Amino acid sequence: MPENEDHPRPVHEPAVEKANRWLPSLVWLIPLLAALIGVGLVIKTFVDQGPSVTVSFRSGDGLEPGKTKVKFKDVDIGIVRSISISRDLSKVLVKIDMSKEAERFAATDTRFWVVRPKVGATGVTGLGTLLSGAYIGVDAGKSEETASDFTGLEEAPQVATDEKGSLYTLHGESLGSVDVGSPIYYRRIAVGRVTAFDLEEQGRGVKMKVFIRAPYDQYVGKNTRWWHASGVDVRLDSSGFKLNTQSLAALVVGGIAFESASGQKPDAVAPQGSQFLLAADQASALRDPDGPAITTVLYFDQSLRGLSQGAPVDFRGIVLGEVRSVGVEFDRVKKTFRMPVTVDMYPARLGRAFQKSIDDDQDGNAGPQLMERLAARGLRGQLRTGNLLTGQLYVALDFFPNAKGVKLDMSKDPLEIPTVPNTLDELQTQLSSIARKLDKVPFEEIGTNLRDTLKSANTLLKQLDSQVVPEMKDTLGAARKTFGTAEELLQKDSPVQSDLREALQQLTQTMESINALTDYLERHPESLIRGKPEKKGEKK
Repeated sequence: MPENEDHPRPVHEPAVEKANRWLPSLVWLIPLLAALIGVGLVIKTFVDQGPSVTVSFRSGDGLEPGKTKVKFKDVDIGIVRSISISRDLSKVLVKIDMSKEAERFAATDTRFWVVRPKVGATGVTGLGTLLSGAYIGVDAGKSEETASDFTGLEEAPQVATDEKGSLYTLHGESLGSVDVGSPIYYRRIAVGRVTAFDLEEQGRGVKMKVFIRAPYDQYVGKNTRWWHASGVDVRLDSSGFKLNTQSLAALVVGGIAFESASGQKPDAVAPQGSQFLLAADQASALRDPDGPAITTVLYFDQSLRGLSQGAPVDFRGIVLGEVRSVGVEFDRVKKTFRMPVTVDMYPARLGRAFQKSIDDDQDGNAGPQLMERLAARGLRGQLRTGNLLTGQLYVALDFFPNAKGVKLDMSKDPLEIPTVPNTLDELQTQLSSIARKLDKVPFEEIGTNLRDTLKSANTLLKQLDSQVVPEMKDTLGAARKTFGTAEELLQKDSPVQSDLREALQQLTQTMESINALTDYLERHPESLIRGKPEKKGEKK
């Protein structure tokens, strides 16, 4: 064998050592790859992560961190990460992680609210949350500015940002049965809804925000009239019984209706944000504008039971205004109580000529001076019964030519209109006068005289029975005999009747002979000449 066969060749030793040196470096590749994957995931999470916002709510009922979703049109766009309480303990702060696609929902005018099951007058909402739980609804804003803190709404907004239509403001005296979500009708078609309401300044009325969907907002013009369409309008007039309502929904949740004054599509569409007056009913809404009111006062010396605030002021069937207030005053001079009734009257309801006669006066004295002239002609106020069943009263203005003349005090504000008692009070006065006169009648003396008269009549009757009656009996007996004799003479078989009948027969025969002779002489007048006797010395 060769010498070098006992010793291994050193050629292979450097290769093994080199391999052993590289083995520890390959082990570190695994954590390095994991770190790279983690960094990639962090980067991906950071890149895919959307804005993080905090929304404050009054209550966190139904909200759970890591479970409650944030949805827009039933699409998940975020999730609730944490829930905490504000420092003043008045609100719940909900931190939401939005998705990358939800960057627009960080606009300052974005709205958030909690969707829960709700049963209300306008319907049932949020039924899907009975199984899935509550979620947070969101409506994207349009602002270019972004924010991270928002105040959540307690109710879902009535109008979405992307919903087309117009918003208007209505001013009325009361809310009636209208609520948020109540429908708005145009020719009995639901075209919008009430979005919000609030009190006017100083609480003198209410204002409502209403939304009309497109394309129905083109029927809202500057002269559009609005009125409460809630409930049932029942009327009984000369044409019969009328029942009017917008829909069954309006009976339950209330509603508002609108229409142009002309009943046609308006020429110019009212811009968004326009303000309108809200009338109590359709008749009031479609009536011509009343213009400024004239406040007057009427004093009555009778009970005002049945007269309430808002009662009509009527002039021969035309409602001129309404009662503003009813009160009582003590008259120190007469030591009596007077009942003042303050009313608001609208001269425009008496026609354009009457209104023009007032408007032409720049000093503002035309109205009182006209009332003074009308009062001189007998214009008076009177309480009348408007309903016999309920006893409701109203104030009637009319001319009474026989009323006593009065002079109005033009310095008083408000102006006082004279009054007259109503027909019932006049009847009561007349009955009282009759009763006083009856009290003056001497019924006791009349009774004594009547008793004496009856005694005298009784004595007279006794005398008649003792003296006159026997003589009357004899007279009646003689008359009875006379009638008996006449009856005997007029009997058929009496001699007088026989002789009278024979005389009449002979008279009839004689008349017949005379008639025959007269007829013969008319036919033969020559017989009268032939039968004439001759005189002596005449020749035949």
